[in-house]
Parts: sequence; structure tokens; C-alpha cells
Amino acid sequence: MYRRYCNDCFPPFYLPNRQTPNTNMQNATPTTQGGSTAQNQIPAPMPMSPSDFEQAPGSPTNLDIQYTQGYLKTQIGKRVRISFLLGTNTFQDRTGTLLEVGISYVIIQDIDSNTRTLCDIYSIKFVTFYS
Repeated sequence: MYRRYCNDCFPPFYLPNRQTPNTNMQNATPTTQGGSTAQNQIPAPMPMSPSDFEQAPGSPTNLDIQYTQGYLKTQIGKRVRISFLLGTNTFQDRTGTLLEVGISYVIIQDIDSNTRTLCDIYSIKFVTFYS
């Protein structure tokens, strides 16, 4: 079975079956009689959707509840208070309903103003969940 990995996430030596362009001109095919050169050509990559990718061995996944994103996804729809550390000693809180969780962000909706705020997940220090 052929496994497909995201080519942007891993260096070429880590990926199995990855073809890389041939930049060594010694391996190029000699000139034909018509005067044009034929080189090794790599077929264009097939368009892929995110569901086509398999996780590479040892890669963390954001769906596992032992990771912040995975656990927060189980709490979508709940009222939360999130404390962020800004700089070295400034804390700021945001309160609202947890709407979405991405790899590097969360979106909360303010209950009073009905506005949505996108928040950096790496600045989060504390999350309080309300029943």
C-alpha cells in the first residue's frame, strides 16, 4: 500500500517514496538529434485533500485528548474563561463560548456582544470551563 504524507511537513530524507527533482546535470539524458534535451521529469503532484494524508510515524496528532487541541475540541460549546500570558508578566482573560479549535488557535464568542475572537493557542496559560 502506498502511503501519502504531507511533503511540506517533513524533510525529503524522512519521507518514504518521495521523488525529488534531479538537479545533477550529469544524470540528464543526452541531446537528441533535434537539438532539444530530455531530462528526467517528475509528474505533477496530484491534488490531495487533508483526509488523504496519513500521519507519519511518531507525529503528534491534535485529535488525541492528551494534547491541548484534542482536549479543547471535546469542550466545544461550553462557556470558558481563558487566561493569556502576554509578554513576560501581563495576563489577560477572555470569557465566552468555545466555538472552534484549530492547530494554533481557538475561537470564542463573547456572550454579551456576540462577537467572535480568534485567540493564539500558544499564549494560553489557563482555561476555566463552566457547566
